[in-house]
Amino acid sequence: MSAVGTFRVRLRRRTAAERPSAAMTFTDHLRELRRRSVRAVIAMALGTVVAWLAYEPIFTWLVAPYSDVKPVLAEQGIDTSLVFTGIGGAFQFQLKVSLVAGFVLSSPWWIWQIWAYVVPALHHGEKRAALTLSAICAPLFLAGAWFGYLILPRAIEFLVGFVPQNAESLLTGADYLDFSLRIMLVFAVAAQLPVVIVMLHRLGMVSGPQLVHARPWIITGIFAFAGIATPTVDPVTMALLATPMVVLYGIAEAIVRVRERRGAAATDAAL
Repeated sequence: MSAVGTFRVRLRRRTAAERPSAAMTFTDHLRELRRRSVRAVIAMALGTVVAWLAYEPIFTWLVAPYSDVKPVLAEQGIDTSLVFTGIGGAFQFQLKVSLVAGFVLSSPWWIWQIWAYVVPALHHGEKRAALTLSAICAPLFLAGAWFGYLILPRAIEFLVGFVPQNAESLLTGADYLDFSLRIMLVFAVAAQLPVVIVMLHRLGMVSGPQLVHARPWIITGIFAFAGIATPTVDPVTMALLATPMVVLYGIAEAIVRVRERRGAAATDAAL
């Protein structure tokens, strides 16, 4: 075999190795998707079982913000209690908490299943970018959710504080779970702002000068989002959500400008 023929064979082998999904048929893709999905579902089910067995400490952690606020409300003459209505109210609450906790506990595994399914279709540079974004998204998401958990006492105190004195406030377990999850989810999603901006810049949809020019409008939009997304209407809770988002936007803007300077320097060096 000639040198040119040998080079072509090696090139074809290397290309197939770099893009294994290119050799897969549509049926193979469906089988791979089913295999990954089954693994993810099994992991979520196991996580739910573990959460069910560890329900007592999870419940204590979940209702801790409410328990911390009760004495403060009692000083204001407001008697509040967390109750479970109906015969199956407590069971439904434990099941929902276990499902959510199982989803979170198994997240490293099912996220890896998504990653393992998508990665073979990406090029080397795309793999590095996706891995970097995934490594950044997870800590930001958890940090945002934790910050939302820390805000819960303030939100509960504000909303329950509207109950007239010498009146009793009964909060069902389902309402409390929905409220707390919404608060934590809003803060967790808001924490993804810098990742979204950097991704848009990488795709060539925004630039550093555009971000600087649009900064006043984006900050206004952040405060509008905070006012709509937070269940409370008080300015303190809104500011607690909007202020970190503004800081994260500034960080993302700085990252974009640094990337552009590096890209310009590399272009000048190549010339």
